[in-house]
Amino acid sequence: MKLFECQNCRNPVHFDNRFCVNCGYRLGYLPDKNTISAVEPDEAAWTALADRGRPYLFCDNAQYDACNWLIPADAGRITCEACRHNRTVPDLSIEDNLNRWRKMELAKHHLFYSLLRWRLPMPDRTEEPESGLAFDFLADVTTPSGDSERVLTGHDNGIITINIAEADDAEREARRTSMKEPYRTLLGHFRHEVGHYYWDRLVRDGNKLDGFRAVFGDERADYGEALQRHYDNGPPAGWQDAFISSYATAHPWEDFAETWAHYLHMVDALETAGAFGIKLRPKIRKAAELALEVDFKPYQATSAEELVEAFVPLTVAVNSINRSMGQPDLYPFVLSLPVTQKLQFIHDLLVHSEDVTAPAPSDTKVDRPIEGRTPKMETQAG
Repeated sequence: MKLFECQNCRNPVHFDNRFCVNCGYRLGYLPDKNTISAVEPDEAAWTALADRGRPYLFCDNAQYDACNWLIPADAGRITCEACRHNRTVPDLSIEDNLNRWRKMELAKHHLFYSLLRWRLPMPDRTEEPESGLAFDFLADVTTPSGDSERVLTGHDNGIITINIAEADDAEREARRTSMKEPYRTLLGHFRHEVGHYYWDRLVRDGNKLDGFRAVFGDERADYGEALQRHYDNGPPAGWQDAFISSYATAHPWEDFAETWAHYLHMVDALETAGAFGIKLRPKIRKAAELALEVDFKPYQATSAEELVEAFVPLTVAVNSINRSMGQPDLYPFVLSLPVTQKLQFIHDLLVHSEDVTAPAPSDTKVDRPIEGRTPKMETQAG
């Protein structure tokens, strides 16, 4: 994530800032220019100091303090590049739902920052009704009999469902512990689930199945049986030698989604480190050499290996800082050679993602079931 500045006073500002803490100017994100801009009111619109040539409006979800993105006033819509993909949101008259949804939107906007940087195709359900990308943010429902019907996070043909309970820190920690996951975050959920969407679009519909199977395995293995086997038996011994996480061992689809999410983690973390001037050596030879700046742009890396060489010393540093504060390692993963090869597959997909413009008819359509349910909830126009 880049570090931005207020055009009015040149104070550093962050991606999710609504106002400049120094001068008080309202701030908005311009996705086309990848910048946070200070804005000034101009009749029924806003003037962005980073782009004075056209009037802007704030996304309609700004009224809920859930979005700070700007839309050209003549765009013909009321939601931004990220929020236009919302299909369902919870009942916002319930305070807990509103607070949790705001956290969801913060993570989702971080996701879309990356998707836009990669220029990935992201049609919504208006543009592609059968396969466009859309989000359902849903809450568990208590039936008249008192039973709780849970919503489980998952992906199904472009629809990403996320239980808003994941935005509750205590609930997410309980699930992380019960499922033996060392790393469970809202942003991680978004990156993982959108990985399934881009598997459909870039691998299946992009004629990359042979290359995928050579690296990740054959996805035609029964998905339901594979998941049940994983939950019953856990990961195989020595899984760290070839997989980024234990869940990645469950099925090639999950291996891809976990690796996809991890690639996005790495690029975002390295860009953030560079923005703050953190100095690290890409290759560690001895402790005294941890002194050189990460001097490349991660979105322009030539290979996954280049990213890994820069990322490993960064993780050593952040883990050491955590330990010095009495905290567990922030980064509990191992980037083995097989994992790096899988990351390279993701890298190649992202570099050539613009070559895939629309889903093509395919004989390899898959039935990847999504667990959980979709109760009727209040719908937000998107």
